[in-house]
Amino acid sequence: MSTPQIEKWLCEPLPKDVSQSIARLAAAEDVQHIAVMPDVHLSGDVCVGLAIATSRLIYPAAVGGDIGCGMAAVACDSSASALDDGNVVSRLLAALSSRVPAMRHSRTTMPELPAALVERPLSDSRLAKLVTRDGRVQLATLGRGNHFLEFQADQEDRLWLMLHSGSRAMGQAITAHHVAIAERQSSRRKLPWLVADSSEGQAYLADVQWAIDYAEESRLGMLRAVEEVLRDLLGSGLDWNSLIHANHNHVCREEHFGNLWWVHRKGALPAGDGVAGIIPGSMGTRSYHVTGRGLAESLCSSSHGAGRAMSRGEAAQAISPKQLAREMRGVWFDTSQARQLCDEAPSAYKDVEAVMRAQRELTRIDRVLRPVLSYKGC
Repeated sequence: MSTPQIEKWLCEPLPKDVSQSIARLAAAEDVQHIAVMPDVHLSGDVCVGLAIATSRLIYPAAVGGDIGCGMAAVACDSSASALDDGNVVSRLLAALSSRVPAMRHSRTTMPELPAALVERPLSDSRLAKLVTRDGRVQLATLGRGNHFLEFQADQEDRLWLMLHSGSRAMGQAITAHHVAIAERQSSRRKLPWLVADSSEGQAYLADVQWAIDYAEESRLGMLRAVEEVLRDLLGSGLDWNSLIHANHNHVCREEHFGNLWWVHRKGALPAGDGVAGIIPGSMGTRSYHVTGRGLAESLCSSSHGAGRAMSRGEAAQAISPKQLAREMRGVWFDTSQARQLCDEAPSAYKDVEAVMRAQRELTRIDRVLRPVLSYKGC
């Protein structure tokens, strides 16, 4: 078995546990190429911040549970000064909590599932039942952890809306279902695989596409809900012609180095030549709109964000609400949730500017944005 090529774009030395995880992945069957992004950090059997290529096997762990997780950004028809007024901000945060809930919609606020999702069958009847239960009430909800909705200002002080969310419970259920099948098929509990052209592999790939489409519809639903809030509060809407929309957790067939490979991205942004993308910082730091440079060695990928410097547990222990408030100076957020947000403080993440410097050959920066208001679920 040949050793896969491992290419790295790093802003700091790799921790030992991350290096060991990448080495285990490199030793796995059929792994042809690994690209390590500067936001790489430990997460389960496969680190976040990797793109890997295989020729015939699919590794669900190299996509992760939040299939289709991604970013959307769109310009607002107003300047950032519209959020200078604390009273307006208080009303906006309250409206976001109602219209864009973290966990689930109420019967009065939940949107209709698109017919294309309802009519497209999933591979197992138990998954199909979840569509009309969890899938319905969690469509257009934000989720917790590092998922967020943020208002930002660009260099011309125009207001932008950016959000980060995924496929919620549906993605987790799809992953768990197929991981169990992969464990039986490959007789492995660590890094189990599916044969891509088998019936089991094709079923997983079809369900992955369903989850990607669900996550995209969910993000669009949240953007539409926020637009209604903006019209009510500010009398302004969104400039939909400016929309940037991409996901960073998927597997797809791509050609690289003359080979047709299955490229898995787990926390890695597609960065093909001319492809638009979004790379967020943390709650208190800058974010970037970028265009990919199409570097083959990176599997035409880049980082999907700043990347965690501390685990959630470490950050919750090390960072106090007072420190969070200091780090968030100048950015509106719900201070009543400060204790719950300590694990998302800017210092829990890597320096996004160092990340961007490390991947200059992967992406071109088109727009730099500073945070104005951050809304997260707790």
